[in-house]
Amino acid sequence: MQKILDFFKKDRFAAFCGIELIEVRPGYALAELELEAHHLNGLGTAQGGLLFTLADLAFAAACNSDGKVAVAINVSINFVRPVSEGRLKAIARECGSPGRVGTYRVDVTDASGQLVAAFQGLAYNKNQDISEVSSA
Repeated sequence: MQKILDFFKKDRFAAFCGIELIEVRPGYALAELELEAHHLNGLGTAQGGLLFTLADLAFAAACNSDGKVAVAINVSINFVRPVSEGRLKAIARECGSPGRVGTYRVDVTDASGQLVAAFQGLAYNKNQDISEVSSA
């Protein structure tokens, strides 16, 4: 799984946001983020795009955890409750056995384990090894 962790270090936007990919195993990924002042919107809560990016990184890592390229074909997110401080976790899990299309759920939780956002995603599994992908 180190190969997948190393691959996603190339995600410049997630890194810019301060998101860390902590763990990857088959059909599973965990990403974390410590909320800071620059992550908050005008209401003083975590900006929705930040929550989406956190969930999306975990989703991408879980989709690609077998070392084959998978790309999102449809995703959605429901914002359940606002959060203004603390460490957030995004846990992505594969739902069932993927064929050409894999289904994933990502729960974003706050430091107390309460659900902040629920993300669902579909990924198209390509017949390409992730090590063949180059970065610009």
